[in-house]
Amino acid sequence: MTEEKKKYYRDLEDLPGVGEVTAEKLRASGYGEFSALAAANPHEVAEAAGMGVESAKKAIAAAKTMVEIGFESADEVMERRKNICRITTGSQALNELLGGGVETMAITEMYGRFSSGKSQLGFQLAVNVQRPTEEGGLGGGVLFIDSEATFRPERIVQLATEGGLKADEVLRNIQVARSENSDHQIILLERSEEVIKKHNIKLIIVDSLTSHFRADYLGRGALGERQQKLNKHVHMLQKLAEKYNLAVYVTNQVMDNPGILFGDPTTPIGGHVLAHMSTYRLYVRKSKGDKRIARLVDSPNLPEGEAVFTVTGKGVGD
Repeated sequence: MTEEKKKYYRDLEDLPGVGEVTAEKLRASGYGEFSALAAANPHEVAEAAGMGVESAKKAIAAAKTMVEIGFESADEVMERRKNICRITTGSQALNELLGGGVETMAITEMYGRFSSGKSQLGFQLAVNVQRPTEEGGLGGGVLFIDSEATFRPERIVQLATEGGLKADEVLRNIQVARSENSDHQIILLERSEEVIKKHNIKLIIVDSLTSHFRADYLGRGALGERQQKLNKHVHMLQKLAEKYNLAVYVTNQVMDNPGILFGDPTTPIGGHVLAHMSTYRLYVRKSKGDKRIARLVDSPNLPEGEAVFTVTGKGVGD
């Protein structure tokens, strides 16, 4: 490609079929960079920008000429993965189960029954991520999407105080949004990039990921549309995790599978879509007293196993 062509496509407005208004719509929908537009679906771009599908295809084709899209060697992938960091959970046993903690550039999902400790781990991570790297944090902020009205700043204050941190500073570094329904939850994430940049976000928490999707799409007739939207939503989470080298922690609801006659019938919501997209999948259940048992159900590089940890007034520990 010539330097003249690269220079010509300097901004989104320079792409064929994209004017100022269309460019602003693209940016608002998360297609603010050539790389994002180049990997996008033409129909989604057309819908987001209010343009024809053919025009979207031309804009995407032009964006592709501006980025490197193709294969890369495994050693290049390995080199990029050296930038991965981990957030301590507060429990050494749980850290070891996860290969050192909650990983950046990945989605960590925890599912279990109510009061099993899913939200409590989220609160603990929201505090721990603000610690310096030598203390198991990333020195960054938190974006917290609350779909169940369970976010409690009082608990954050308690955990921060127990951890020797300044509670008011910890609260100030957590950006909270209450999602009213599944569409609102999707929009919040699509418009999160500005917040991520402004507040140095290093952890996204969605508690819970599936609550609104479960409530908004009832019956088998709505299952296809629900899974399609959930799939797009989870892909957006993964995209943000990789683009900004941040960690994503999501909680998930469960149901009892009537088809399982023997053993534990607890089954996570979200089906295969969520099962395939979650990098690390944990099943947590209550034990005696303050004890919780977490089982690593799925991971691309870690063996299955279990860890026993505690959830007390002081937070997550061993």
